[in-house]
Amino acid sequence: MTALPARIRPGIAALRGSRIREVANAGMGRPGIIPMWFGESDLPTPDFIREAAAEALRRGETFYTPNAGVPALRAAIARYMTRIYGRAVDESRITVSASGMNAIMIALQALVDAGDNVVLVGPMWPNAADCVRVLGGEARFAVLDSGNQGWRLDLDRLEALCDARTRAIFVNSPGNPTGWMMETAEQQRLLDFARARGLWIVADEVYARIVYDREVAPSFIDVSGADDPVIVINSFSKAWCMTGWRLGWFTAPAALGETLEKLTEFNIAGPTSFAQWGGVAALEQGEDFIAAQRARLAQSRDIVVERLSTFRRVRFAPPAAAFYAFFAVDGLTDSVEACKRILNETGVGLAPGAAFGDSGEGHIRLCYAISPERVAEALERLAPVLD
Repeated sequence: MTALPARIRPGIAALRGSRIREVANAGMGRPGIIPMWFGESDLPTPDFIREAAAEALRRGETFYTPNAGVPALRAAIARYMTRIYGRAVDESRITVSASGMNAIMIALQALVDAGDNVVLVGPMWPNAADCVRVLGGEARFAVLDSGNQGWRLDLDRLEALCDARTRAIFVNSPGNPTGWMMETAEQQRLLDFARARGLWIVADEVYARIVYDREVAPSFIDVSGADDPVIVINSFSKAWCMTGWRLGWFTAPAALGETLEKLTEFNIAGPTSFAQWGGVAALEQGEDFIAAQRARLAQSRDIVVERLSTFRRVRFAPPAAAFYAFFAVDGLTDSVEACKRILNETGVGLAPGAAFGDSGEGHIRLCYAISPERVAEALERLAPVLD
């Protein structure tokens, strides 16, 4: 590699690229691959959402928008949140973002200085922890315990990780990659702790609607007041199959809104104008689509659970939510190389557990947000290498 002509920050130079993409780059574009590496559905965005964005383009919605998002979308989000949680959420608490990822970075920019730390629940999608590192902070992990009854969070252990330099606790529930889901009583206890210690909770709830035993997952919206130190992050990517649209939102104390608007200005100026009108349609017309997608995912989940349970080298707990199976494989010590080998031998693209932190090594993540028929085919291909 050619040397850079001048210095960049050592912390940035030390960041490792995505290990999921490292595997995917080895197989993307190859014929016959069943891609189960990225966290997205194989369904395109529904027609009614695409048409709403197309109509916005036709009427000339191609200019800058307010930093916080177009008023119609902020109002639609507030109505949606109020409806699904049964608690009034005012639009003054809503800021639109260019994806959940953008919202995570902006939220952490508002909270973290160099030398601070953030306690995160892991194993977890790596980007949030790397955002902390980009800002010069330390990522500390409260690792979930695994067992036959599923994943469990030891709140005593999490609280013990917090010290004078802790600024926030980051919780992704429902969780990627584990499918773990934090229950209301746990959220209440963690919020009480955060209030007492003067800490923020940043809650990544992008899988809130991908849950199998209820309509919506427990949320920090359920237990917090409008002025509590809680930032809830959501996205249009998962429930409405809009990964390529890059559209999400924050729900936060209204007093934080000006800060989030300023940081949005310095990051992106504002979310894409016409995409936001697709977001309005998703929220106002999307319940039937969510129900149908969840039923389809439940079929795929059942196939995964039934088939993985027969593999002698595999240990896992059925996911309570999201659309991943995160399973341990006996004897697996290098999940990146293992996933590359599995790709070459079976044509199935999986995500290495090492991508989700040190506690993820020895595991593999399988995204089953594809048709049940393709899921069944993938599991048949995997049997010779996992049984």
